[in-house]
Amino acid sequence: MKRNDRKIFVLDTSVILYDHSAIKNFQEHDVAIPIQVLEELDTFKKGNDTINFEAREFIRHLDGLAHDDLLTDWVPMNGSTKGKFMVVAKHDLNGVDATKVFQDGKNDHQILNAALTLQRQNPSRKVVLVSKDVALRLKAKSLNIRAEDYLTGKVQDLGRKLFTGLTVDEKMDEEVIDELFIRGEVEADKLDKRPEGNHLFILKNGKKTVLAKYDPRQHVVQRVEKQTVFGISPKNHEQALAISALMDPNIPLVTMQGAAGTGKTLLALACAMEQRRDYRQIFITRPVVPLSNRDIGYLPGDIQSKMDPYMQPIWDNLKLIRSQFEKHDSTLKRIDEMVENEKITISPLAYIRGRSLSNIFFIVDEAQNLTPLEVKTVISRAGEGTKIVFTGDVHQIDTPYLDAESNGLSYLISKAKGDPLFAHITLEKGERSALANLANVRL
Repeated sequence: MKRNDRKIFVLDTSVILYDHSAIKNFQEHDVAIPIQVLEELDTFKKGNDTINFEAREFIRHLDGLAHDDLLTDWVPMNGSTKGKFMVVAKHDLNGVDATKVFQDGKNDHQILNAALTLQRQNPSRKVVLVSKDVALRLKAKSLNIRAEDYLTGKVQDLGRKLFTGLTVDEKMDEEVIDELFIRGEVEADKLDKRPEGNHLFILKNGKKTVLAKYDPRQHVVQRVEKQTVFGISPKNHEQALAISALMDPNIPLVTMQGAAGTGKTLLALACAMEQRRDYRQIFITRPVVPLSNRDIGYLPGDIQSKMDPYMQPIWDNLKLIRSQFEKHDSTLKRIDEMVENEKITISPLAYIRGRSLSNIFFIVDEAQNLTPLEVKTVISRAGEGTKIVFTGDVHQIDTPYLDAESNGLSYLISKAKGDPLFAHITLEKGERSALANLANVRL
């Protein structure tokens, strides 16, 4: 490729914190980072969160790339097909100055000036600012700088529709439905299309409806019966199918996606407690997303009091399960003992580092606030006998620089679909209350 055909990609801090290996993913094109990005990464290098790990790994990689060279000049990246890399330390401000246009000298505007500098120095080449910050991309475009999102780890087909894991067939052959009721299963070839993975079905013909699940091990479609788990009964077909996947010991990885009030966390917790004898521990966690991105260390009190506001929705679900039993029911005492003896553990995701995940029923709530790397890290820690359940709503994201297409839950659903170890269902019908449904549908 001719030099003028190679693009120059300028990466901002949000890209590095999302993927420390980002500079390796632009093929033969050149990559530059403004020196302000290094300054910001320096503030992120301390800590135990994923972004701190990403910052440290990138700094180490950059140190290895530099060797004895100066990074303010173009340095070849490893590999014959890779482009070059440099740090933009000085700005050519003979033209537009972003700090003056926006009347602020903050780092974002210095990053824009770095891209403008490369444009002026390389008039025959295409310069593109890559950022996960939508506002920064818009500012770049207003200054005539090409800008785009970082696409690695992004679910490209979400615009069509994220995989739901469920097929609803309104015109299924009546003989197939009758056979499912009588025998409990039918050969997969009797469906219009052979399913993959642990696919779920709602099959209908007139007034007849049957719930079913494909078993990739036996290559048959099996009838799913509604079942009550630890006092919680399914309120609709979707919940009944979700319970069947959560209760299946042959499916160690389950995801549930849906709006607030569809019962994701409640069903996962109830199924875990129903299977408590099969697992060493039930571990429920969620990522902590502090307000204004301030670390939880700023909050007053000990670690438990710091965590309580973030973990309260999980405790609320546990209380709801307790409320299903009479006051003198021995099950209530059993639940309290499970909490006291840490058979049930509720803790933020950041605090699982170093823990063994063998023979554990592991529930990750609000998984849409995780990056693809964080999801991969959790799953890769699973030992023998562990089941992992991710729940969340990909349209309700609180983490900066993640969106419906680039978050870890969407990424996992897209990549794992069709695998015999994986099942997914999108819950669409809210069951919290009529008022909650109004908010989800109309507001």
